[in-house]
Amino acid sequence: MLAKRALGAVAAAAIGLSALSVQAKELVVWHDLGDNGIKWFKELGALYQAQHPDVTISSVSYPTDQWYGKVIAALNTNTAPDLIFNNYERVIRIQNQTGKVMDLKDLFAGIDDKGFLSEGDLQVATYDGRMIILPVQRVQMAFGARKSWLEKVGEPFPKTWDDVKRVAAKFQNDDPDGNGKADTFGLALEAAKQRDLIHMLDLFIFGSGLRHTLIDPAGNIVIDEPQHAQVLEEFLKTFTDYGFVAPDTVNHSFTDMYQVIEGGRAGMFRVGDWNVKKWDAQALNGDFVIGTWPQFDTGRASAVVIGGMRGIGIPENSPNLDEAKSFAAFLLTKDAQKASLENVGAAVRGDFPLEGLSERRMVFAKAEHNLNAYDFPESIHTFYPQLEAEYHRLLLDGIANPPKDWKAFITETAEKMRAKAKELK
Repeated sequence: MLAKRALGAVAAAAIGLSALSVQAKELVVWHDLGDNGIKWFKELGALYQAQHPDVTISSVSYPTDQWYGKVIAALNTNTAPDLIFNNYERVIRIQNQTGKVMDLKDLFAGIDDKGFLSEGDLQVATYDGRMIILPVQRVQMAFGARKSWLEKVGEPFPKTWDDVKRVAAKFQNDDPDGNGKADTFGLALEAAKQRDLIHMLDLFIFGSGLRHTLIDPAGNIVIDEPQHAQVLEEFLKTFTDYGFVAPDTVNHSFTDMYQVIEGGRAGMFRVGDWNVKKWDAQALNGDFVIGTWPQFDTGRASAVVIGGMRGIGIPENSPNLDEAKSFAAFLLTKDAQKASLENVGAAVRGDFPLEGLSERRMVFAKAEHNLNAYDFPESIHTFYPQLEAEYHRLLLDGIANPPKDWKAFITETAEKMRAKAKELK
């Protein structure tokens, strides 16, 4: 009898364990954030499991190129992960290749606590009428300057383009690092590849409060419109007439630009929200201040640029669809957002205690400045990458062989872009 009871207890326990294993769910997230992302999702998993004990979160990080290939293949073969996490424009590519990224409009509509998201955030999250991500990390890029250099040359943080020109000249001529050598430059930029040069131009355009760098949603070329032409001309003169950058900047890509910044050779530069934690502790050792991009027109407020939006997407063939939706919504909660800021350096809300953040990290975390979101023209015009490549070529020609009349150059370039756009459509 005792043996039968023991066997019965064992059987009951086995049935109980089996039931638990059936109920337990593992959500798998694919991303490209590396170790910081893995650490973040591990922390998110612990937070989420406190509310959902039967759910575990596992994340896998792939290099970006591998992430594309694996996600596209998995969605097309019904072997998708539960969730995908990446920059908005990369999720666009997944949607274009598969058509299997879920529209999250209904999920978003059911989230009560979302007032911290701006119209720009929601615009960036939407593609072809579908909300393909919930915005989770606003990728902000500000304008930065070396603090000790400003003090050395007796200047405040530059707010207008005239300020930038004046300060840049001093940074090049007044030995701001005090090493007795003429080896410093006003600005660190990049120009080697099309995204290098045009990305820098994007920052000055959107940072000055304008919309659209090359083409607007209706297909109009905008570079010779007066306000756009003003910023473009001054940007090109930075490489040429003004000579505020290292002479070999035309060959600089991201890595080269960072070497100039972190090597202490440039006084003003782009600062991404992901840069600050490192630059506070090493390389620049906190010797920099940040703010909005230069103002070109007193009637138009300058801004920090939202150069991207990372977010969570859900494959339509997600293995655990309902739980994936629940976890995606969880990423907008205060606890999840705080973990995002601490581990990855970016978030979309800052209405939680921000202990221990430096003044520079606080600029991004609180986002009290004007924000202007990049427009991702490739999401509207499928031919945009080819158009941008030709634009890059023409601008590099202008930098290599500066024209006598920049206004005429811009007018001529605009006509060439109109002809190219017509050809590509």
